[in-house]
Amino acid sequence: MNMRNHALETVSIVTLGCSKNTVDSEVLARQIQANNLAYTNDPREADTVIINTCGFICEAKEESIRTILEAGELKKQGAIQKLLVMGCLTERYRQELEASLPEVDAFFGTTDLDAILATLGVNLKRELLGERSLSTPSHFAYLKISEGCDNPCSFCAIPLMRGQHRSRPLDDIINEAEFLARSGVREIIIIAQDTTYYGLDLYGERRLAGLLQAVADIDGIEWVRLLYTYPSQFPVDVLRVMREHPNVVPYLDIPLQHISDEVLKSMRRGISGRRTRDLLKRIRDEVPGIILRTTLIVGYPSETDEAFRELVEFVQESRFERLGVFTYSQEEGTSAALLGDPVPAETKAERREEIMSAQQDISRQFNESLIGSKLPVLIDRTEDGVFIGRTPYDAPEVDNEVYLTARDGVKIRVGSLVEARIHDATEYDLRGYVQEV
Repeated sequence: MNMRNHALETVSIVTLGCSKNTVDSEVLARQIQANNLAYTNDPREADTVIINTCGFICEAKEESIRTILEAGELKKQGAIQKLLVMGCLTERYRQELEASLPEVDAFFGTTDLDAILATLGVNLKRELLGERSLSTPSHFAYLKISEGCDNPCSFCAIPLMRGQHRSRPLDDIINEAEFLARSGVREIIIIAQDTTYYGLDLYGERRLAGLLQAVADIDGIEWVRLLYTYPSQFPVDVLRVMREHPNVVPYLDIPLQHISDEVLKSMRRGISGRRTRDLLKRIRDEVPGIILRTTLIVGYPSETDEAFRELVEFVQESRFERLGVFTYSQEEGTSAALLGDPVPAETKAERREEIMSAQQDISRQFNESLIGSKLPVLIDRTEDGVFIGRTPYDAPEVDNEVYLTARDGVKIRVGSLVEARIHDATEYDLRGYVQEV
């Protein structure tokens, strides 16, 4: 690849990991553009490449290292001039990375926005905080309401990388949400390491319900979606807001991780199996028709065969509409690391496959129940004349999609909210058509 001569330095950001990283990169991109540096989504066209890393589990760390090495090769070839690395992996392993990756010009943690911009030769424009350059399709955006986490989960290294929980002031969040609405965003997806903790540090009480209501009241926002709700101390007043505000979609992401009392205790989740079941019942009772997404961990050190069988039965009885499974990853520095990693990788994989197989049947049956119904669908993209979107029941990237065709000359555009008639379903997707908009 040939060297390029730019009038302005051109910067590209490669984002790995979760939606929280996505938001961080979007904030950085807005600052870069506001400082009159050129920006490109294609790192091969950049002078400076910034890699925003993930350090959550082994696979994520390996992907981050692989991406850094690939960018390092571009630098050696002269295709890029400068390589910067930021994010969770650096926050956790800065010294090791600096010693082993000399091709990287500088490393930054998760809160080093000022320092990154200074390395680029520009300054932080504080008047633009709350503004972002979206990397998602322009009709939906993630809204990060806090940073860090105070939960003591034994398996999780997030507090080591992101620090203690820090709520953002409500006014700052609403100002950002209003900016997103003015920019054409129709769906706001509320995120944090733990959204239920919001407000406890700033206001002395959990204020997620009030925040959710304030976002829902913003003109132009048609869907508000809530992710990453921790089950222990769940603020049940959120359920009232869901019932009373039609634009708060009946969808809740609530990562449970397990159901066995012994495993939950060792995981330090702060909740029992019985309380978990009681909470799920209350959620479904108070918000009829709500769609629940959860994530589970299999192969945790204290997960016996009996505990795993209990988890499988729980999945079958609970019939979560959306579910994902992780295999346990031993992370140094966590309390669970002291337990070792006694469950063989093959057993972990088999357990994951068994749960996902059970979930596949549940998901297929739920999707088939939607055949013949009319559902609102937000159009995310188009491919080969087919429009692809999501129902209120589905978050981006992790849930189902709907494949739609237009009838009778109907014009559909990306970003529009349409009413679709569902005529077919598979385990993880729906198919339908739009007759009018």
